[in-house]
Amino acid sequence: MNAPDHWPPGAAHNGPRRAPLFPLPKIFLYPGVVLPLHIFEPRYRELVEDLLDRPGWMVISPIKAGFEDQADGEPPVYPVAGVGEIVKHAKLPDGRFLITLVGLARVRIKEVTSEAAYREVEFEPLEEILPSANEGRRLATELRQAILERSPEFLNLPSNLPLTSLSDLLLQNLDLPVDSMSRAFSEPAVAWRAEFALNEHRARSPGH
Repeated sequence: MNAPDHWPPGAAHNGPRRAPLFPLPKIFLYPGVVLPLHIFEPRYRELVEDLLDRPGWMVISPIKAGFEDQADGEPPVYPVAGVGEIVKHAKLPDGRFLITLVGLARVRIKEVTSEAAYREVEFEPLEEILPSANEGRRLATELRQAILERSPEFLNLPSNLPLTSLSDLLLQNLDLPVDSMSRAFSEPAVAWRAEFALNEHRARSPGH
């Protein structure tokens, strides 16, 4: 899916933007990824209701490792998260929602005081650092090979898929601890992120 016309927010607005925070155990919202969610907790039903009459931006942040049992309260989250937009929703007769988010960007977040039942953050896009063209081509080739080794279903990946998307795709197919995944997700240097994913892939391949 493509980003909406009003993204990124910095193009039309100065300074950080504000959005609801939805902490989830071990869930990272990558740019371009579609995430279906079942919303049943009252505070998050309120969150969805509030977003339906304005740009439906929601920040998804994984709960910090070791605090997953506090999901019903206000568990600590990582400082870099994913912001997504609600692109589809259905309200069930009992008030629950089925929604679909599309990831827009990695963002740095800072929690702010919320008058709502749910938490809110200010966010700004994480500026990515791209490698040189030669390094990018080398990494893209290695990433494609690693992705295919993980799953043959990716045989027909688009040839023009950006390096950042290839890195993210490999990361999503690795069963990494949440702290390690957060480290990679939060890294602005795309080459470092790609090398990290490749190293983790090799370490988890047969014969290692």
